Order: sequence, then C-alpha cells, then structure tokens
Amino acid sequence: MQKCIKNGPLAQLLNAKKAYPVRPEPWKGPPTVSYRKMFRNQYDTDVTTWSPAGRLFQVEYAMEAVKQGSAAIGLRSKTHIVLGCVNKANSELSSHQKKIFKVDDHIGVAIAGLTADGRVLSRYMRNECINYSFTYESPLPVGRLVVQLADKAQVCTQRSWKRPYGVGLLVAGLDESGAHLYYNCPSGNYFEYQAFAIGSRSQAAKTYLERKFENFTDASRDDLVKDALMAIRETLQGETLKSSVCTIAVVGVGEPFHILDQGTVQQMIDAFEIVGEQEGPAAEPDAAAGQEASAEPEQGAAAGEGVAPMDI
Repeated sequence: MQKCIKNGPLAQLLNAKKAYPVRPEPWKGPPTVSYRKMFRNQYDTDVTTWSPAGRLFQVEYAMEAVKQGSAAIGLRSKTHIVLGCVNKANSELSSHQKKIFKVDDHIGVAIAGLTADGRVLSRYMRNECINYSFTYESPLPVGRLVVQLADKAQVCTQRSWKRPYGVGLLVAGLDESGAHLYYNCPSGNYFEYQAFAIGSRSQAAKTYLERKFENFTDASRDDLVKDALMAIRETLQGETLKSSVCTIAVVGVGEPFHILDQGTVQQMIDAFEIVGEQEGPAAEPDAAAGQEASAEPEQGAAAGEGVAPMDI
C-alpha cells in the first residue's frame, strides 16, 4: 500500500509541481549578444528605416556596389563627349559584360555596378526617348531625361518593398544647349561634370582628370579620346592598355553616339603610346598620392569583388 502511494499518480503530480513551479520566472531581458551579432546593423534591414545619425544604410550599400564595379569614365568638351569603361570578365573562359549602352542618337550611358540594373535602366531611358520623339517630333533634352531617371531611382529609396538600384550611370548627351555629362547616383541624386570617373580604382583616373580638365573645354575629339584612354590606363594599375580591355564611345556635333571598334581604339593606343611614356614619370607622384588617399576604400572594393554573387 505504501509503495502504491509513493509511486502512484498523486505522488507523480506532487513531484511535478516541485519540479515546475506555478509561478513563471521573471523576464531576463533581450537576447544575448551572440544573437545580436547575426545582424551587422540594427538599422540596415529596411531601406525606409533611418538611423539615429540620419543615414539610410541600404542606400549606402547600393552606392558601395557602384564602387566595386569595373571603372567607367566620361569627359566632355564644347562639342563632344567621350565615354570609356574597363572590360572585366569573370574568368578567362567567359566574355565581358557590356558596360556602354546607346540610348538615342544623341545620348549614351556608361555604367558601373550591377550590370542587370544598368540594362533595365538603359531600356527605360530608351523608351522615354522614343515616346518623347513620337509625341513632340524632336529629341529629348538630356537634362530632362536625367531628372526622370533620378526620380525613378529615388522611388526605390522610399518604398519598403523595393531596393535601390545598385548601379551608377554616366549619361553623355548633346542637345540644343550643348554637350552634357551627368552622373546618376543610386540615392536619386544627379550631378553634372566636366569629367568624372566611377567604379573600382577610379580614384587614380580622377586624379588624372583633375590635373587635365582645364584643357577639356576647347579640346578636339581626338584629344578627348586620348585623355579617356590615359585615364583608363591609370585604373589598370600596371596592366597593359589594349583595345580588348577597354571600350570607348563618342557623341558630338554631327556625330551620332557610337562605340568605336577595337581596331580603331588600338590604332589610337599605338599612336598615343609615345606620349603616354613621356607623361608616365611625371604622373607617378600624383597617381601614388591618389592611390594612398583611396587605399582603404579600394581594399574594401577588392574584397567585395571576390565574394559578390552577381556580376558588377
């Protein structure tokens, strides 16, 4: 009888109450630090969430994707605009992604960043030019197209179900007001430049352009192409400049937007090779200073290139 009382259902219930008290334990606070480390930043999970410092981290990450893309440069004079980019392939067995797109006879773009986003935006710009030309029977002004593109990019920074475009665009165009070169940022901002460079290792090209830009206004078409090739060479960091590693496009007065073929580009490189060798020693100190100034960002970009799951 005593064994039944000790091992019976009543005894088991009494033992369960001792093991599991009725009163719940008080809350011990938020999750541990190890759980929090899963997130890099508590304000970067949504593009519409502001940080206390007034920053939108998702937009900044999109701008970082532009820095990790292959370099693109643009420069303009009174009559011509030249775009150039570096051709980067994922492997020796694959071809490079196209980085320069024709929008209309008087407008073209060069991109740095996520190629897929750049392809979609260039198609949007092409449709806008076609619609404007059909309605008004005149070419779309460059500044108006750039504003429309910036508005489209800005919408993606204010909608929780969208993400910012991870691509920067250099828009080159010629209209009644003259030659224009704009840079459209993933944040929705846009700026007009005399010359500019974006993408990986673009700081070296910026240093060269800043040293030469005063001569661009009155420069000829061939001089602009030469300076574009020299700026691209600065981004290669020791790699030989060949027509297979770069693409050049030109638009100007009496010259519709078109991409130069590799044979023409190689002839220009061979013609400017002697000039490049003469300017090389003089350019080394400034290039070294520019590389030191951008050492930290470029290291981050190089690290990002190895792990990015998408072609940029």
